[in-house]
Amino acid sequence: MKLNTKLREQLKIPLGVLVEEKHTTKENILGHISESSYVITVGDATTEKMLNFGIVPSLQIVDGLEKRSKRQPPKSNATKMHCHNPPAQITEESIRTIKQAYASAPPTQILVTGEEDLLVIPACIYAPDNSVVLYGQPNEGLVIVQVTNEIRNKTKKLLQSME
Repeated sequence: MKLNTKLREQLKIPLGVLVEEKHTTKENILGHISESSYVITVGDATTEKMLNFGIVPSLQIVDGLEKRSKRQPPKSNATKMHCHNPPAQITEESIRTIKQAYASAPPTQILVTGEEDLLVIPACIYAPDNSVVLYGQPNEGLVIVQVTNEIRNKTKKLLQSME
C-alpha cells in the first residue's frame, strides 16, 4: 500500500499529544504512560531516547535511519525481528511482522529494511489493549498516542485510503 498526496498532508497532524522537544523529559513522558502500559516506539531517535530514560519499550520499530541519514539502530536486549518496508509504503510483510511481535514476549525490536515511519499506522491498529505508541514529529517533538478504539478506527481509515 502506497502513500498518496492527500494522505501525506493528513499524516502531518499528530495522532496524539505532541510534547515539544524541549519538554520531552522522562517525567513528562511517564505522565502519559501507566506502569501497565504496553509501550511501542516507532523511530530510532524515539526508541533510543526511551531506552536512555530507562523506559524499555515492549515493541521497538526502527530502521537505522534518522532524518534520512544512516545511523546505528538503538542497542537493545530485545528479541530481533526483520521486515522490508519501502519508503512511503506499508507492506503486508511489515504488518505480519508487527502482529508476530505482538504475539511474542516483550521486548521485541523490529529492524526495518527501508523506512519505518508509516508503521505507526499498523502499530496502532493491531496494538494490544492499554498500549501507548510514541513516535517523533520531525523538528517538533514527540507524539504520544493512547491507543483507543477511536485511534484504531482512525488508523484503519488511513490504511484503507492508501493506494
